[in-house]
Order: sequence, then C-alpha cells, then structure tokens
Amino acid sequence: MTSRVGLGFDSHGFSSDPLRPLVLGGVAIEGARGLAGHSDGDVVAHAVADAMLGAAALGDIGQHFPDTDPTWSGADSVAILGRVTAMVGDAGWRPVNVDCTVVLEAPMLAPYRVRLVDRLGGVLDAPVSVKAKRPEGIASVGPGEGIACLAVVLLEGGAR
Repeated sequence: MTSRVGLGFDSHGFSSDPLRPLVLGGVAIEGARGLAGHSDGDVVAHAVADAMLGAAALGDIGQHFPDTDPTWSGADSVAILGRVTAMVGDAGWRPVNVDCTVVLEAPMLAPYRVRLVDRLGGVLDAPVSVKAKRPEGIASVGPGEGIACLAVVLLEGGAR
C-alpha cells in the first residue's frame, strides 16, 4: 500500500451580490456575505478537491472544472468534490484523512464546525478536521475582504 499527501489552497473575495449565500464545506452560513466565484465559491470544498487531485497526480480543479465552462456556473462545490473523490477512486486511491484550516476574520465557524466535518466526511468517507484561524488584519483576508482555506489530504492505494 502506498500513501501520498496533497496540499490544496483556495481563496475568494466577498461577492457584491447581497443575496449570494456563504457556503463553506457544503454548509450555508446564515447571515454572512457570500463569496464571489464561478461556482458557489466554496473555498473549503475547492481546497479539499485540489488537495485530492494533487495527491493523486491528477492535475488541479481548474483543469477539470474550469471557470470558462458555463457548466460549472453556480455549481455546488460539494458535488464537484464528490466527482473528484470518484476520479481519485478510479485512479486507485482513497482518502485516509483531511485537515482544513479556514482563514477568515468573520463569521465565526465554531457553530458550524460539526456540520462542516459531517458534510465533508460523508462525501469523502474519511475523517475530516476543520479549524478556523483569524489573520489578525494581515493581507487582504485580514481586513475582511474574503476567505481562504488550506487543506491537506492523505491518500492510500496505488495507481491502477
């Protein structure tokens, strides 16, 4: 059995559309500004998908789900993550665990953490950890202009 590690990152600025919901890890965060993006702007699902693709040496999310393709306009990013999980499985890999760090000034993620972990873990069929960190006013995420996420995944298996 072979193991591989993948690192994913994504960031989006806040949307100017006051009706756009904030979706993180497939969970709608109530009363918060949504993120701009071609899909639903879910930085957590995007970072995890990129980590999975990277670990399996299958490229990146932009190659498979480009923002130039209208098919993915407004797409549910957890559905995209499900497709990535299937692609990784078809290549002979399975996720062992995922660890995510969401970088944001607001909103508070603590009330949503269990829902995020359950939603992502259900798609990946693996343990998931989600942590939130404040950037303390540093960089564009720090002044509250957007949200970023880093994700690390461990895959086990081997290429078929």
